[in-house]
Amino acid sequence: MILAHRDVASLSSVSATVKYEVRHARGQRELEAALALRHDVFCVEQGVPRHEELDGRDGDGIHLVAVEGAEVVGTCRLLLVGRTVQFSRLAVRADARRRGIATALLEVAEAESRAAGARRLVLHAQRYAQALYENAGYRARGGVFREAGIEHIAMERELA
Repeated sequence: MILAHRDVASLSSVSATVKYEVRHARGQRELEAALALRHDVFCVEQGVPRHEELDGRDGDGIHLVAVEGAEVVGTCRLLLVGRTVQFSRLAVRADARRRGIATALLEVAEAESRAAGARRLVLHAQRYAQALYENAGYRARGGVFREAGIEHIAMERELA
């Protein structure tokens, strides 16, 4: 089931349109591609230890992916805990950033959370990305803390 579809201008000056869709990961290949993308972004780019990135909760989560052609270019994970959804592991491939993929993943995550009967979404935002979440309706709660050596802030969005 396609949950979102976006047309965005390409990064080049050519007027071509780049299309991607945001949906549930389909099958083991897409899940493995999502995990590989997370490894590239968190472990390789940001220096997060692999054992902290892989927290043992992937089997319990809903994995959303942004797919362009046959390539996974973005991903995130949703964990339902009672009436709360924990949004985590948002990653977008370096060459696909600044095209609205993260925002599209947030929109689909909200729709999925509402469909599951959740009343709120919570997340730990890396400080550099706080504005992304604020623009999507999240608000900070609490102070700044370090997670995996990176400054984060807890954020939430009420869905009721």
